[in-house]
Amino acid sequence: MTRRSTSVTIRDVARNAGVSVATVSRYINRNAPVSDAVAARLDAVMGDLKYAPHAAARSLAMRRTQTIGLLLLNMHRDFFAPLISGVEAIVSQKGYNLLVATSRPSMRKNVQPPIGAHNTDGLLVFADSLDDEQIYRLYQKKFPVVLIHRTAPKNAPVPSVTVENKAATRKSIDHLIEVHGRRRILFMRGPAHQEDSYWREVGYLASLEDHGIPFEDTLMLSGEFESEIAYANLKKFIETGATPFDAVFTGDDDAAIGVLEALKDTGKRVPEDVAVIGFDDLRLTSFLNPPLTTVRAPTDEVGRTAAAQLFRIIDKQVPESTILLPTEIILRRSCGCQS
Repeated sequence: MTRRSTSVTIRDVARNAGVSVATVSRYINRNAPVSDAVAARLDAVMGDLKYAPHAAARSLAMRRTQTIGLLLLNMHRDFFAPLISGVEAIVSQKGYNLLVATSRPSMRKNVQPPIGAHNTDGLLVFADSLDDEQIYRLYQKKFPVVLIHRTAPKNAPVPSVTVENKAATRKSIDHLIEVHGRRRILFMRGPAHQEDSYWREVGYLASLEDHGIPFEDTLMLSGEFESEIAYANLKKFIETGATPFDAVFTGDDDAAIGVLEALKDTGKRVPEDVAVIGFDDLRLTSFLNPPLTTVRAPTDEVGRTAAAQLFRIIDKQVPESTILLPTEIILRRSCGCQS
């Protein structure tokens, strides 16, 4: 008598998940992307059915690609050049390739990111290029992930590497008030969902409070860490006869470029009429007119450190949970100091 097999097959998974066998195979072997919704459904069905892929398929799924992924929100800002350079230095040292891609919140719509478990051995995730749910799924799969410029979700305690934002911003505002006598300091906000932007704003508010300067919401503008947005919003603010101000903390150096141009186009002298401070210390900041006072963030080192942490995970070593790299203020003429 022939014994009937009671083992669960890939066809059973496909039928219960309402997808094709080919889709299940692609997901198991990670050789082509599937949507987040389909991935979640397949995970649930395979868990319910206690399905274990065939050893050969499992071996294929776990093969090394010798590739590390870096997922960014965009690549058109000057900020990303040293970050990518730092990552690439460690990746090439390890004999791996680097695959860089972008993923904005508006692009997601339940579509799997272009890089991840299906085509890399580990993933570096900048800021909010993945949401908490996507990070959690990777964490559940035990896929190597390190976050850059953001902390980990509570349900997915993966390592993270970022820079000190609050204290440096606070010292910058202190400097404007105590050294240059500025008290009406306009703050250019970064993206609302980014932690860097949040902690810089906290530092700004703390300094105002320390010096007994009332917060005015009219002295908050959106800069979005983008020169074009910062330029347009500040120029409109000035031309509509807005609240007087004598200094601007720009949130980052990209926004500072837009701020300096807007001040020039509206007849404001820097630093005589308006002092300006940025954040990041991009390579071009010392060549601006006037040279930009800014906070030096070790962006290259962030990339190197994050990549090193990722390889610790890949090599089955224990990474550090959170690394906070120090920043420092670089004084130049835009705030009123002499270079």
